Amino acid sequence: MRKIEINKNDSGQRVDKFLTKYFKHLPQSMIYKWLRKKKIRLNGKHPKNEEFLNEGDVFEIYVNDEFFPEDKKLPDWIYLAQDINIVYEDENILVCDKPSGVLAHDGKNSLINMIMAYLYRKGEYNPLNENTFSPALCHRIDRNTSGLVIAAKNAKALRFINEKIRLREIRKFYFLKIDCPPPQKSGEIRGYIKKDFATNKVTFSDKEIEGGQLAVTRYKVVDGGVEAELLTGRTHQIRASFSHIGCPISGDVKYGARKNGKTDFQELRARKLIFDFKDCNDFEYLKGKIIEIK
Repeated sequence: MRKIEINKNDSGQRVDKFLTKYFKHLPQSMIYKWLRKKKIRLNGKHPKNEEFLNEGDVFEIYVNDEFFPEDKKLPDWIYLAQDINIVYEDENILVCDKPSGVLAHDGKNSLINMIMAYLYRKGEYNPLNENTFSPALCHRIDRNTSGLVIAAKNAKALRFINEKIRLREIRKFYFLKIDCPPPQKSGEIRGYIKKDFATNKVTFSDKEIEGGQLAVTRYKVVDGGVEAELLTGRTHQIRASFSHIGCPISGDVKYGARKNGKTDFQELRARKLIFDFKDCNDFEYLKGKIIEIK
């Protein structure tokens, strides 16, 4: 028998969701079987799958040691010393300026690994002290796009920011340079996007297509380029939208830009975030906040 104590970042999860994360190396069917066979107790009682966890709760798991995850070790990337450009930070979130060429996820030198290494050095995160949580990006931008990305430092903030993104209460603005001027100085590009996973490229259609998702981008011409606001959040949305109207983003050869011999990335920058919250709960201090870079 082993005990697992629920910490602050574990709280608020359903019993079954927590257990499937903790035993992520095992099939979910096995965990549900343990629950049915009453091999798992919570605070001395047999829990319901949909029961929510509170900080300080204690699981007692009556299964063989071989089923438990191996003892954790600090990953080698935790000692990464790369500087990251933090634009804004508080006790719940941070917003960083991702350089072009850096992956959001995947790989030792990904943005999220850099953020976790940064928080480890600050003493705000230690993977050895967590059961299921790790700091996470609330959204992502393409490898060769630069600019603002929000990361959550705790589970409560992650749930809150993800919900606000889902409700479109975090407005995202991009600055881009294009090979030719758009047909109007301001407007809206609306259509349907479908991703081809084999080529990691999307197609854009004016009409609804099978498997397609609605994509809406609002834009206006500004000094030096174009400002675009995402009204939906689809893969490669801005890139495909401007390519569709005959105005590919400079350097974005994948979506029709001409080769210029200068850049191997699209001139697209996530430049501004507006926290346009309606209900805030414990995050009132973020309501109406604007984070912007040049």
